[in-house]
Amino acid sequence: MAKKAAIFTRSSSSPSHTTELMKPFLKPFIIPIFIPHSGCPHQCIFCNQRAITGISGAIPSANEIHCLVDKFLGYKRKNRDRTELSFYGGNFLGLAPDRIQSLLDPVVPFVKSKKIDGIRFSTRPDTIDKDRLNQIHAYPISTIELGVQSMDNRVLKQAHRGHTAEDTVQAVTLLKEKNYQIGLQMMTGLPGDNDALCLASARQIIALKPDFVRIYPTLVIAGSPLADLYQKNKYLPQPIDECVALLKRLYLLFQENRIDVIRMGLQASDELDDPSTVLAGPYHPALGHMVFSKIFLDAAAKKIRKKTSPNDTVTITVHPRNLSRMQGLNKKNIVALKQLFDIRNLDLTTDATLESDDVVVN
Repeated sequence: MAKKAAIFTRSSSSPSHTTELMKPFLKPFIIPIFIPHSGCPHQCIFCNQRAITGISGAIPSANEIHCLVDKFLGYKRKNRDRTELSFYGGNFLGLAPDRIQSLLDPVVPFVKSKKIDGIRFSTRPDTIDKDRLNQIHAYPISTIELGVQSMDNRVLKQAHRGHTAEDTVQAVTLLKEKNYQIGLQMMTGLPGDNDALCLASARQIIALKPDFVRIYPTLVIAGSPLADLYQKNKYLPQPIDECVALLKRLYLLFQENRIDVIRMGLQASDELDDPSTVLAGPYHPALGHMVFSKIFLDAAAKKIRKKTSPNDTVTITVHPRNLSRMQGLNKKNIVALKQLFDIRNLDLTTDATLESDDVVVN
């Protein structure tokens, strides 16, 4: 198979300041095809894909796939150069070979006509082996994501994952041999996990050198085994403030090692916004924004603290694209800085000539 085209680019130069690590990357336009729970041999403690996606039923037919592709291509904006079709919600390589073929075959004509650039899917680490990779070798697969969740075997066992950290290492090794783009998904707040173990998992993931990661805080989803533990007071979800603090540490750790974090938290949806779906846990439709706002708050506080003679008036200047991140939700960052440093007037301005994520304090 020809070498896969890179989705993300990186600078080889070292960042000059902390927030420069937050450079935006051009994301592909994604056409989602949902296959909830399909191919899953285990009921993970945290999972109820049908509740999360709002979709249930059989694997989509070729005609349904064609209709969905045509529909989503109509939504594509001109600034998105790369388009990928992604299979979500199931364990793709856990499907029977004929099912895999029935999903991939309808997409091939769109790739040949250059309407789609590639196919991506997520699967379990223990479904990556030479036989399965040989089966998909001829298809235009660009990206494969692995549901790693943790690199601690005790945490994986409590989560009923049915695979080990060693399976993840072996899977990444095989995928690198085939030159796929590799994404690793990890979770925070799983039963038996803590900040120290989570950071240790992140360091082991970094050692595997994936192209990108996703970080998903554990939520208590109705109908999941974890919901039973929660209702019996045997599981305590992570408070959202503690979750944001941990995500900030994880994000900066990955970015310092030049690994892109392309998502923090589940994609907001009507299903997740329904309190009957998410019973508890650190869910917020703007969770990623909260993490970035915390990073900007820390950067501004550090620079204000360095001022030898703080004035009654402080001006913070950022690039226009990061104005809302600097403000924080409901302008919480502004309130926090004024209280922390006893600032009477705090002005927030923008300057498009700044480095994209710089913070200037005067």
